[in-house]
Amino acid sequence: MILSSSRILASAALVLLTACAQQPAPTGFSDPMEADNRKIHAFNRSVDAAILRPVSGAFGDGPPGPVMQGVVNFAQNLDAPGAVVNNLLQGRPHFAAENTLRFALNTIVGLGGLFDPATAIGLHGRPTDFGETLHVWGAGEGDYVELPFLGPSTQRDMVGKIVDIPLNPLRYVLPKPEENIVPLAKLASSLGDRARYSSTVDSVLYDSADSYAQARLLYLQNRRFELGQTTGAGADGAFEDPYEDIYGE
Repeated sequence: MILSSSRILASAALVLLTACAQQPAPTGFSDPMEADNRKIHAFNRSVDAAILRPVSGAFGDGPPGPVMQGVVNFAQNLDAPGAVVNNLLQGRPHFAAENTLRFALNTIVGLGGLFDPATAIGLHGRPTDFGETLHVWGAGEGDYVELPFLGPSTQRDMVGKIVDIPLNPLRYVLPKPEENIVPLAKLASSLGDRARYSSTVDSVLYDSADSYAQARLLYLQNRRFELGQTTGAGADGAFEDPYEDIYGE
């Protein structure tokens, strides 16, 4: 049910070794670990059925209410310093400046990020992560993987998730136990997203003939679109992938 440490290290090594040259836009997918991935998918679906689905039901369907929107805003604001670091690592100082201004405005004027005055004045920011940083550096996406509790991913994005944890400067600024606010806010935000996309997620997980294949397709399509790897007709087919928010992508 869990990925071995040796597999994680091997994935990290693969990403770093392929980072020396820009990779072409991927087509199709590579899933040599499908048998193990399907076991993890079944585990994740059981967790959703037993915990996430019933708990998120308390938030209601559709757009989040004022309280839940405040939680979402707060969680997104906590991610902003990490996004700034990734923007700089990607060589995108203009995005770093925009995310810094957004974080400062929402933290000071928006009461710690509960409100979003930055968006109201057109400062939308540029969310990013270390998985995208690796992409900018030339790392290929690697094989598709499904992570326990975290859901669909790739070898590159799996390494990105690991690195993003210590990369956020807030982890070193907030004292204990206040530093626990960061993961708790993200968890609450994820439950809100599970409620918001309830009908879509239920359709994929419980109504699809093959929920694993459907989740894999949704994740890879959306991630490649985010990274600008979708061209032609597919580039106009932007859609919101519920798994992006629910699984913390």
